[in-house]
Amino acid sequence: MKKSAYLAVVLALTAASVPALAAKPADGITAALASPDRGADNVKLDESRKPAELLKFLGLRPGMRVADPFGGNFYWAEITGRAVGPTGHVTVWEPQQFYSQKMYDAYQAVQAKQPNVWMRVSPFEAPDIPAGKYDFMLINLDYHDVYWQNDKYKIVRMDPAEWLKTINAAMKPGAIVGVVDHVANASDDTRATVDKLHRIDPEVVKHDFEQAGFKLVGTSSMLRNPNDDHSLLVFDPQIRGKTDRFIYKFKKVR
Repeated sequence: MKKSAYLAVVLALTAASVPALAAKPADGITAALASPDRGADNVKLDESRKPAELLKFLGLRPGMRVADPFGGNFYWAEITGRAVGPTGHVTVWEPQQFYSQKMYDAYQAVQAKQPNVWMRVSPFEAPDIPAGKYDFMLINLDYHDVYWQNDKYKIVRMDPAEWLKTINAAMKPGAIVGVVDHVANASDDTRATVDKLHRIDPEVVKHDFEQAGFKLVGTSSMLRNPNDDHSLLVFDPQIRGKTDRFIYKFKKVR
């Protein structure tokens, strides 16, 4: 055999024996998003929420213990539960005021497929999230409701500082808390703005979390929408799912 032909054979055999070097496996977040077991209604939310980009920005990793407040639609749990893997854990916390038999049934279905996802329920004003357990938390489009009061849904007036004490206590030192919410224009009355529009001034959120023992370590504009002038209720069909949203990445420092 000629030397050139011999080398060609050797190279071909070598390439065939190491295909894994040429193909990188999908990361855990991407694989979780591609799971056929995800709920159809949740999959529809991906376009507006950009979960892969968001969770990578916030730093979700395998093995993390995740707290998922207001997670009763299991949108994030279906993703994070798979992404953190069997050595990780996700605790969904849902306010009692929004809990239902339908939600419990949905939880049973999720837990059967993802045994590392668990659920806790307690009154909105008293989050049942165990202390010192978690590496990661995402509060998605819900923090503003800590300023909300509503008799119909039995939402009592809350002190955001007291509510955040529970959140801080739940996180390990150095843990990450991501906050995504609908942008409101600056106002002298945060409660009135929340009651009318379900939006919140980003500076209010930054102040609240820094006072509670967190440090702002990152921001992202991936969910900003300059066409939203912040004047509409977030449930208005003109803007629902397309609101201007800020993203804050906080780290627990004390």
